[in-house]
Amino acid sequence: MRSFLLIAAAVLSFSATMTFETTEANAAVCAKGVYRAGCAGPRGAVVVRKPAVVCRTVWVNGAKVRRCT
Repeated sequence: MRSFLLIAAAVLSFSATMTFETTEANAAVCAKGVYRAGCAGPRGAVVVRKPAVVCRTVWVNGAKVRRCT
């Protein structure tokens, strides 16, 4: 009987939480393509070109390393 009451209380609290704490879904999706990157959200979409890749040579532990960002 005790376990039945615990299970019933858990189910009741879960269902009460789901009915009172519902929120609106505001999703935003971003994607990175070969030539452009873009994001789409509830208020519209934006497409931007990717910036140029910048590489420079730095010294790491006595060796030259090429870092690109």
